[in-house]
Amino acid sequence: MAIHNQIGPKRLVVGAHYGLRDWLAQRVTAVIMAVYTVILLVWFFGAQDFSYEGWASIFATQWMKLATFVTLLSLFYHAWVGIRDIWMDYVKPVGVRLTLQVLSIVWLVACAAFAAQILWGV
Repeated sequence: MAIHNQIGPKRLVVGAHYGLRDWLAQRVTAVIMAVYTVILLVWFFGAQDFSYEGWASIFATQWMKLATFVTLLSLFYHAWVGIRDIWMDYVKPVGVRLTLQVLSIVWLVACAAFAAQILWGV
């Protein structure tokens, strides 16, 4: 009599299959944010002018605006992966979960647009 267990290479895998990709995304975005934080701290503690003009001059260069925006995008994606996992784990009604996910996406995209407006408005 053959035993049909669901263990091994022929098992039926169900679910969203986000595991490794999201784990890696969380680590990569965290590294980007950590590197940016170090750059910002070095720049801040090396500064001579602790006024608004001194702080604004840090973000006057195009590469710093771009680095800041990439870091903010990393932050938003990092937040999306985390909040999506929370919605998937703890909100069982599909309609409510989908609504919360869509609202989260809209909020994070709006934050990204606002961040771009702020960065390139300086």
